[in-house]
Amino acid sequence: MRRQLPGRLPALLLIGLTLGACSIPTPYEPPVAPLPVPPESPVQTQPAISPGAIDEPEPLPEPVLREPMLGAASRALVSQAQAQLDSGNYAVAAASIERALRIEPDNPLLWIELGKLRQAEGNHVQAENMGRKAVSMAATAPRAQADAWRLIAESYRARGLNTEAQEALLRADGLRR
Repeated sequence: MRRQLPGRLPALLLIGLTLGACSIPTPYEPPVAPLPVPPESPVQTQPAISPGAIDEPEPLPEPVLREPMLGAASRALVSQAQAQLDSGNYAVAAASIERALRIEPDNPLLWIELGKLRQAEGNHVQAENMGRKAVSMAATAPRAQADAWRLIAESYRARGLNTEAQEALLRADGLRR
């Protein structure tokens, strides 16, 4: 058996649903204020700038030239290496310079010394490489750069690259001035 709802109940449900749908709030929207209008002002023009009125920028200062120097320990090791080189003991001389390079790895003078040793051994390509490393490390040291370029020139000449050797010597001479 089916039970029937009293006659008023369906009508009340219908009214409740209708009224409930009407009570859904609308999303909040803040009031929009009008944008302020700037006051009328006369157009201002900037005066023309004469070419002489602009201050010229000050020139950059000259780079500080600092020639590298050997520390006491490195100087002693280089002297020892030169004596060993004079006696023909290339391997021991190289070890002495390499010890000095462990003390001062950024000193281009030591790389030039190692390049001279490699040149004396007959390893001209390595001598050139040592010279190029010294050139790159001696950016603010024209004398050290000139010595490095002379080493590079000697390594070129030993390999029969006379044009390149002449160019390297010209670079060295340009730095010595």
